[in-house]
Amino acid sequence: MKKFGNTYRFLPYIPEPKRKYEWIEEVNQLVNRYNQDNITRTEAYQTFYLLHPEIKWSFLASMVSRNAGWNMTDLKGDIFPKILCVDTCHLLFMTYERANWSIFQDAFPQLLLYHYSTIYKKKMFHLFKDFHISKFMEGEWNRFWEEKDEKRLVQSLIINEQHLIQGPVIEQDLYKRKVFGTGLFFLEDHLHFSSVLFPMLHGELYGASVHGFRKVVNRIKLGNILFEILFHPDYHRYFLEFALNVKPTGSRVDYETYCRGVEGTKTPYLEQAYRVISHDWKEHDDWSRNVKIKEDWYYHQPLPDDIILTDWYLNKQRQLRKLAVLKEACKWILPGRKEKKKRT
Repeated sequence: MKKFGNTYRFLPYIPEPKRKYEWIEEVNQLVNRYNQDNITRTEAYQTFYLLHPEIKWSFLASMVSRNAGWNMTDLKGDIFPKILCVDTCHLLFMTYERANWSIFQDAFPQLLLYHYSTIYKKKMFHLFKDFHISKFMEGEWNRFWEEKDEKRLVQSLIINEQHLIQGPVIEQDLYKRKVFGTGLFFLEDHLHFSSVLFPMLHGELYGASVHGFRKVVNRIKLGNILFEILFHPDYHRYFLEFALNVKPTGSRVDYETYCRGVEGTKTPYLEQAYRVISHDWKEHDDWSRNVKIKEDWYYHQPLPDDIILTDWYLNKQRQLRKLAVLKEACKWILPGRKEKKKRT
């Protein structure tokens, strides 16, 4: 990542806060700088992990963010526009984008306060409330500072992020009615909404998926499984090798280039497909004040029987292409279609 190659340029030194509001404003400026779009988020997460490899969640977030980018550009590729109408594609993009933005807007200040805590050699987590970060995470970061339990911190951040998006995204009225509450049969199985892929340079795709994406407990389970895969001692170095050598573009060409037998999906780069979207956060509710933390959210998740998804992915792409051809054909055989009238 050349643009983040210089640590100081990525996270400049900020003196200890003499005027708290000025210090908070400088941190917020860093958050806003890297929360521009899916690419800047993906790169920021990864660069932070390289700076602080003890914060394993940051690498997990970067790899999951790559998947979000691929899902976004799919909606402007050569398959999904033939299956879905323009409005549906736009709404799905906004769903990915809103979730991606919301998690970063909450999580990156946490990472920054940890970073500056290591610089000042004293905890700065008491400032979490000034960034609207949950009381739950303030406690977990204080615990991590003392105990250095890297896995528990990953699990806590997964719990936090999934509860964070439950209200503003999953249960938000528009998305609930138009996306998560619809009967679109392909939403989870065909849009890869609940599937995450970790590529390797030699062409294999690893990953996992979960059914019932709308339930927070299922997404927590998926996050824990993905963590176990990503940091598995047999595989981690290959995922990291891919991340260090392949700059994220938001297009599936990032990894399809390396997959043998894959017919490229011809998705555009993110910057070609979408403009930068502005967001705001009008309400800052602390989800942890109304949720009982369950111990089983921290249980070890065994790996699924098959975490190599290369063949699954190839088959899924073939299915999607057939579906797109069938949908296109229906335009000509259904009576009363405007497209047919134009050509007769």
